[in-house]
Amino acid sequence: MIACLRGELFHKTSEKMIVDVNGVGYEVSFSQTTHNRLPDIGDEVFVHIYTDVKDDAINLYGFMDEKEKEMFLLLVRVSGVGPKLALNMLSGSAPGVIARAIMSGDIATLVKLPGIGKKTAERLCVELKDKVRFVPLGEDYTPEAVESPVDLDDQRNRDVISALVNLGYPMVAARKAIEKVQKQIDHEMFLAMSLEDMLRQALRTLA
Repeated sequence: MIACLRGELFHKTSEKMIVDVNGVGYEVSFSQTTHNRLPDIGDEVFVHIYTDVKDDAINLYGFMDEKEKEMFLLLVRVSGVGPKLALNMLSGSAPGVIARAIMSGDIATLVKLPGIGKKTAERLCVELKDKVRFVPLGEDYTPEAVESPVDLDDQRNRDVISALVNLGYPMVAARKAIEKVQKQIDHEMFLAMSLEDMLRQALRTLA
């Protein structure tokens, strides 16, 4: 079981990095929060690791902050929340914000996160309410890069983001796709677009 890695940051994308440890490259997936704190290519990096062992693969998930890893471990224990969805949640909001929503039973806040429906949000509140108290409840942990002009109070925007995430796109890429659609189309036309048209246009920007 790999619990942490220290080595040279050999390569990074918006959702994965390769850490070179004595000539061995480890591919690690991460949230947008961790991405924002990564050093430059060639610099030393230290990441806390969660090792997910499956029959056909071993997947590594990395965290610059131990509290983020602890929150991730709690999230993946909830039925219906796998590692990928947990990372999307942590990319969409700070651990403290998620913890506060869970503790207060704030379903409305949780369902704004990509891929989280009402039933999953309710399970999160029931199963984790008494387990998330270790997480600082301030919002200073929220990554600045996650902020965007996309209105997440708009159900249509949330549905498109959720659909793109379910198709395998990273949450950050899904938001940026909607931003591009907003910039390419007249504001009034954008507001009048159907969910299907928005999804189609967003997919075109990702092609």
